[in-house]
Amino acid sequence: MGVFGALNAAVSGLSAQAYALENISGNIANASTVGYKRLDTSFSDLVGGGRGAQPGQLAGTVSASSRATNGIQGDLQQSQVNTYMGINGSGYFVVQGKAGEVDGRSIFSGDDLYTRRGDFDLDKEGRLVNGAGYYLMGQPIDPVTKNVSGSVPSIITVDTSVIPAVLTDRIQYEGNLPTTPQTSAKLAGGDDLLDSALTKASTGAVPDGAAAGHTVGVDAISADDEVAFLNSSIAGEAITVYNSSGTPVNVQMRWAKTFEDDGSQPDTWSLYYLSDSDATGANPKWTKVSDAQFDSSAANGGKMTVPANDQMAITGLTVDGETVGDVSLDFGTNALTQFSDSNGRAKISKLTQNGYPSGDLTGVSVSEAGRLVASYSNGRTRELYDISLVSFSGEAWLERVDGGAYEVTPESGEPIAGAQGRIVGKRLEASNTDIADEFSKLIVTQQAYSANTRIVNTGDQMLKEAINMIR
Repeated sequence: MGVFGALNAAVSGLSAQAYALENISGNIANASTVGYKRLDTSFSDLVGGGRGAQPGQLAGTVSASSRATNGIQGDLQQSQVNTYMGINGSGYFVVQGKAGEVDGRSIFSGDDLYTRRGDFDLDKEGRLVNGAGYYLMGQPIDPVTKNVSGSVPSIITVDTSVIPAVLTDRIQYEGNLPTTPQTSAKLAGGDDLLDSALTKASTGAVPDGAAAGHTVGVDAISADDEVAFLNSSIAGEAITVYNSSGTPVNVQMRWAKTFEDDGSQPDTWSLYYLSDSDATGANPKWTKVSDAQFDSSAANGGKMTVPANDQMAITGLTVDGETVGDVSLDFGTNALTQFSDSNGRAKISKLTQNGYPSGDLTGVSVSEAGRLVASYSNGRTRELYDISLVSFSGEAWLERVDGGAYEVTPESGEPIAGAQGRIVGKRLEASNTDIADEFSKLIVTQQAYSANTRIVNTGDQMLKEAINMIR
């Protein structure tokens, strides 16, 4: 091949180094691009001419090709945007591009793409779109079971409508009632002896119709008898519940010890709630819920025995004219007890309910489990979507498209549902370009390019000498 072969090799070297320079320049240009994966350059020799064993072979020319770094992660950087997310480890978000609009509504290409660019934010239609214009896909979550619904990802669309109110039908109530309440008076009375019962309760007397040493709780407390009732009962705390329209209803509760264990009947407490704060005279102001009995024996001291199912039913709960309906008061297994307390007060450790008012969407965020969570003005949260991640057996062979997205190729294989990486909210994956490393490669590339130009110059001089031979 001679001089012409040397010139061809030098030209291929110039072309290869120019190719490397283009990759280096692209990497440096994208040093701040979210989720960018740099392209390195591989060189391979093309063996030309020469036959036989080693002495007859020539070095030949060179070719350059790109080498993907998809599997090399960039740094995860903190962000203040709740919908931004990064992938810690392997995996890709599933996205689709927008194909256009019909009647003001977006339509999509239908072709799945894959990206690690996680700068997603809500658009006017409640969809999550990243800075390159790709829309995030996920699988909806069943609001009842909290499990993923279906197996095929779809475009995530956040419902921005108001969530309806939920009626309270269950109150969880746990705590301890003192063996001896702070008031020594016991609430006493009979079905038709309400007035005298409260009067005698304040003095410790036994009402007519009750056995000596025994006291019996009354069904309702009138406004006239409220003072005596308050003096012979202890506070059971208050909780806000909600009716079917989402109206808050404040339920105040009090416990009155209505029977002291004398060997024939266990310690008994009666629970009341304030049903009409504006009641006057003989009108009922406090309404009885039910009784609770406790075992005072050495073996089972403090354990509630009645109700046996650890629940009381508040039938037709109504406070100040606002009707909630039937509510179950759930004490939990062995969670309401009667043990001695020096203060003589009820100590409530848990008091919650399952209702809430209507609420407006206030924002969305990403949970540690990689789920999209909506927050509402009523303090509620809802898991809306499980954000899809996929992996590839040959991720280095994915084909790049604009905006940091990738297409499947025969060499990459089809996407595999799930990935070892996990989604981290309020983080963005930075470019994996190392500026210092790129500048080092730039110096090497520049020197190699310059060296190849010298070969061209030398070959040119040699050809001139050969041409001058015939003059």
